[in-house]
This record gives sequence, structure tokens and C-alpha cells, in this order.
Amino acid sequence: MGIISAVGNSVEANRSSLMQGKSGVAKAEFLSTKYSSSLLFGEVKISTQDLKEKLKAHEKGVTRTSLLALHALGEAINDSKLTASELNSFDTALIGADTVGGMCLTDELYHDANTNEQGSEYLSSYDCGSVNMYLQSRYTINGIINTINTACSSSANSIMYGARLIHHGLARRAIVGGCDSLAKFTINGFNSLHILSDELCRPFDENRKGLNLGEGAAFLVLEREEDVANKHVYAELTGYCNSNDAFHPSSLSENGDGPYLAMKGALQIADLSAEKIDFVNAHGTGTENNDEVESKAMVRLFGKPPLFASSKASTGHTLGAAGAIEAVFSILSLANGEVYPGINFSNRIPTVGLTPVVNYSKKKLRHVMSNSFGFGGNCSSLIFSKA
Repeated sequence: MGIISAVGNSVEANRSSLMQGKSGVAKAEFLSTKYSSSLLFGEVKISTQDLKEKLKAHEKGVTRTSLLALHALGEAINDSKLTASELNSFDTALIGADTVGGMCLTDELYHDANTNEQGSEYLSSYDCGSVNMYLQSRYTINGIINTINTACSSSANSIMYGARLIHHGLARRAIVGGCDSLAKFTINGFNSLHILSDELCRPFDENRKGLNLGEGAAFLVLEREEDVANKHVYAELTGYCNSNDAFHPSSLSENGDGPYLAMKGALQIADLSAEKIDFVNAHGTGTENNDEVESKAMVRLFGKPPLFASSKASTGHTLGAAGAIEAVFSILSLANGEVYPGINFSNRIPTVGLTPVVNYSKKKLRHVMSNSFGFGGNCSSLIFSKA
């Protein structure tokens, strides 16, 4: 696994912050936007230039999104000890996800379009697949390459897609994950929906005001069970499901049909009953619609839901990276037998009366569910089980 987020630049740094209940959400230091003074962001505390130097990434048109992805991918590859020949093999797939991609350089592209007759170095970066094409070229990955954009469930779906490639014999191993950077384009878009909070977000709290946008990247290496005998295995991906309630472009249906069907389907594929889930890393955006609806869906499925919490109060909502980042968090919980707190919570939502985990604790965990719900009702749930 490899990860970079507002609470750390490595797997261990992220785990340490989660254990301590730290938040990386604050005023932006590197992002230039008129909202820097009024909104809070889960910003990775490394400048784009410093990332370029650290990663030796001086190619023309390289974006902050690609740099965050390269950082996380490098850690995942080192952690998995994949060899150059394995990376170059045609049975190694790279399935990445993003929603922002090169849109973080919209201003630069616009400026060049008005001043440079030769075009812009950022034009090729604007393609939605530009991040994975860049990663492919850096590591000479020759297997199946794909980019998924299903809004906030994007990288959960990339994990699912990679697993299915392996299951159907189309890949022997799959590097899966996602990335996104902060961008004016998305900030303005979410602001137009009136769901950005000017305070620290409060998932599952009665007085929640909205989400804090964040940025980051995470990648995981999936391999067939028969190929990992001598490797460090964090967890087994036992269940996954994607559903779509097609209710509204940006809201979930009142009864939570999409979340309910995604969680139920993941349980069926894992061949587990609902009571076997020990912890749910909830989507938990801190918005009025999501948190109440996700709570209703959990009550509908579990009756009395298991321990649950959202990590978005710590990292911000990282959009296309969220599913992969939270998969890493879920696996860390499972592998280390610990539950990380959902911070900033005070009061239960009256209509559902659920309380997320608010304190760090050691727990014996066998199965952990991770939820990611995207615009358009694109809902995905993953289940990770003790290796």
C-alpha cells in the first residue's frame, strides 16, 4: 500500500495521525483561490515544486494530481517489492481513478490559450486518463490500463475492477487506487451546490454544515492468493459491490437504496451475514443528505449497526481518491486490530440516533466494510477480511 493525504505522507504517518485523532483540515497554504480565507481544506502540506523535486518529475505539463499519484504509487510498489520485470509484464494491470486530473491547471491552460500560438504544455494533461498514462510511462507498465471516474466512488470501483480482472484471469496482479488534487474547478462546483462548510466538517453530527474538500492519493497491490506465499499480506478483499439508485444527480434517495444495495451485495459476494462486519468505514461526508441517508441504510441492513466512523473529518473529502485512501485506513484497522475515531462529533442525528466511534481503541476485527458513494447514486462497498 502507498498513501499521501492531509494527515501524512506515508502509510505509517497516516496511521499515526489516525490513532491520535489528528485533522489535516485547515486554511490552505499552497492553493490559490478566493476561498482560501473563508473555507477549510484537507491540503497535502507539500508544495507542487517540492513534490517535483522529491520525485524527480520534471516532465512538461506534469500536474499536482499526477505528482500525488506518483508519490503514493512509489510507496505501494516499494512496499509490495514488485520487481521491474513484474511491473513490465503484460499480466500486471494499472487501474487508477480520478475526477480532477489536469483540471487543477485550468488557469494555466486558459492563460496559454490566450497568449501562446504554439499551444500549451498542459493540454495533454487535461485528458481524464493523463494521470495513469503518466504513471504507465514512469514505470513502463504494459498490462491493462484503465481510468475510472464515477465521482466519489471512483477509486473504490478501481479496486473492484482490478479484483475482477484477476478473478477472470485477465491479470495476475493489479495496482489499484486513485488520486485527486484541490482545484478551483471543483471548489467552485461544490460551492455552487452549497455543500461546503466554512467550519471543520462534522460527519454524522446533528449540526453538520457540509464537507471540507481535500486532496491525496492511495494505491494498493492486489495479487492472486497463490502468488503471495512469501509476501507480507495486509488483508484479503473478500467482498465488493457497486449499485446505482439513479435517484438524483447529487443526492441519495431518502431510504438509501443505493447504499443499502451496495452493502448487501458486498456481503453476498463475501458470503458473510451482516453481523459478521466488525467495523464500517463510512462514506460520512458531513453533508445533510449523505449522513442521514447512509445511517438509514445501515440501520436497514444491520438493524443495530456495528462500530462505524468517517475519516473525512481528518483528511477532507478527497473525491476520486477517497475510496482508495479509506480502503488503506480500513486495512490498517484490520491488520493492527484498532479502530480510529471519527472526530468533531457531538450530537446524534435525531431521526436515526446513531453515534460513530469517537475514541481510538484496540479491537479484534475480522471483517471491515468501506463505503464510497458518488454523485448520480453510484454507490460502492468493499469488504476486507483478516488475512
